[in-house]
Amino acid sequence: MLVSIDNGGTLTDACVIYGSKVFHAKTLTTPHDLTKCFTEVLKEAARKIYGEPRLGALLEEVDYIRYSTTQGTNAVVQRIGPRIGLILAKGSKPAALLRNDDEKELFGVMVGDRIGMLDLKLQGEALEANITTVINQLISKGANRIVVSFGGDTLVADEARVKRITLLRYPRHLLGAVPILFSHQLSDDHDDGRRTWSSLLNSFLHPAMERFLYNAENVLRDYRAKNPLLIFGNDGTSTRVAKCVALKTWGSGPRGGMEGAKAIAQHYGRKSLVTMDIGGTTTDIGVVDNASVQERRWGRLESIDISFPLSEVESLGAGGSSVFKVAGGKITIGPESVGSAPGPACFGQGGRQATITDAYLLMGVLDADSYFGGNLKLDAARARAAIEENIAKPLGVSVDDALLRMERAYEARIAEAIKPHVRADGSTCLLAFGGAGPISACGVADQLGIKEIIVPRLAAVFSAFGIGFSDISHSYDGALDDISNKGLTATLDGLQARAQRDMYAEGFDLEECSVERAVNFSRKGVDASHHLNGVTKLPAGIKADDKPRVQLRATKRIPHFSMKPLDGSKAVAAKTTRTRGDLRLYKLEDMRSGEHGAGPAIIEEEYFTCQVPQGWQFSINENHDIVLQRAAEPAAVAKGAKRK
Repeated sequence: MLVSIDNGGTLTDACVIYGSKVFHAKTLTTPHDLTKCFTEVLKEAARKIYGEPRLGALLEEVDYIRYSTTQGTNAVVQRIGPRIGLILAKGSKPAALLRNDDEKELFGVMVGDRIGMLDLKLQGEALEANITTVINQLISKGANRIVVSFGGDTLVADEARVKRITLLRYPRHLLGAVPILFSHQLSDDHDDGRRTWSSLLNSFLHPAMERFLYNAENVLRDYRAKNPLLIFGNDGTSTRVAKCVALKTWGSGPRGGMEGAKAIAQHYGRKSLVTMDIGGTTTDIGVVDNASVQERRWGRLESIDISFPLSEVESLGAGGSSVFKVAGGKITIGPESVGSAPGPACFGQGGRQATITDAYLLMGVLDADSYFGGNLKLDAARARAAIEENIAKPLGVSVDDALLRMERAYEARIAEAIKPHVRADGSTCLLAFGGAGPISACGVADQLGIKEIIVPRLAAVFSAFGIGFSDISHSYDGALDDISNKGLTATLDGLQARAQRDMYAEGFDLEECSVERAVNFSRKGVDASHHLNGVTKLPAGIKADDKPRVQLRATKRIPHFSMKPLDGSKAVAAKTTRTRGDLRLYKLEDMRSGEHGAGPAIIEEEYFTCQVPQGWQFSINENHDIVLQRAAEPAAVAKGAKRK
């Protein structure tokens, strides 16, 4: 039994592989206590498996639980975290850290005026006195965590010297001891700005992450689960709580979706895959090229460069709960959202703004009684009132016309963001997921000229599904200061010693793991990587200007979710007696592999709706994924005539 959980801002999703069976569950996120929704989604998964919420039975059987949380992302977005004191070397300029508006604003929230300067030329008692004075001043200004970040060639030695003194003066066993992070322990990035920001952000995220994740792990311990909780990171790997870096949890949910997309691309042989993950507030867009997730070597968090890589996922403020308005005679979408509370007007919880969810209900695409597994009844009258008041009247059109304009504007907004990632040769496949992704996929694809769409069976919990492809792994990255084979060997030995310690803490010997080694460098602005393949020898021509870095990754493979091979299931026409207006209605759970049909139709799953308009065909493959393909059009339409 494999369980993956994606804790989002509105909903918490779980995906369970139990032998040959697949189960999924959703519960509302409880931001006041994330341990509660962690427990509740496990109970809901147990209810799907056993018929009742037997949490103890599930935790007794489960082999691995992989978990991703937005707690870190939310802390940065909401600016909720500890007050940090920053210690720099005397002569440093804090203004060098404030290169754009995001850095200025976030620095003001996290650090403000809590900045101390140490004179590193001092020795002995004079240095100790200077350190004590600076730390006391920061504490008196309210700092409850401290970051020490120096620069230059001696920064490691300088930070180590200060660390020895602070441990003597402020021993960790005392209740009043303030946690201190030394920047070189997090990263040896030579860029002082990136390294300092990484340390500040990590310290800002650390307390809340620590409390919550250990509380979640204690739930497993109480039920004597076999293995420790695994935390999925934004590098696509999983580690136990005690070995997790707080900063690596930022953006881990979207990375889960990208790992699932990579698995689909590999399994189905798609060289170019663009992902469209639409939730309540945003559309997240990513790219998988040649079965590789695109990522930035130096990740960017709110326009702030950090020392760790991050996958390139673009977030657009358009989702199922985004607010539609009319300005200057045109429809605008987002970035404001009504969220899940009060939610779209059709939720009947006090919302009065128009959303695409309201529009799809009135268009007959959504069903008022079966929405969200039947757990939320939709109110068409409230949806009509919101659209008439906010869209139809300002535009001077009927409600029916307003619905069509809302749909076109919504699809166009998303298509515009995806357009730069579509290959000109027509080979791009669109992967649509998230609770609101499949409903708009064909309309977006039409605007982009994309002819194939894959809607995964687990589209509604796809990020949770993707997390299940991760292994237990640790990555290390060190600057190569001695550019020689001897220097390379010494650097690799140091990284390998760290890997051995960390994998041992995970419960494995390094000999049980696969170890990858590489030299990364940048030449004329182009990043390159040279895999060492067991040979400790630098590639020819490496110079200091190339800024070479040594990378080592140790991986212990654990069981993954697996997909069935495509063995050519017998094609059979899908049949249904159900309709909604002019639309044929299919239930995905009742369909078999090989079934196919054509639009206009609706395919419903418990937590998502897939709209198949006229001109599109669908088929159900061996994994119960929906494959949508553009039908060949008559010549008149191909030349530009409008399609009905």
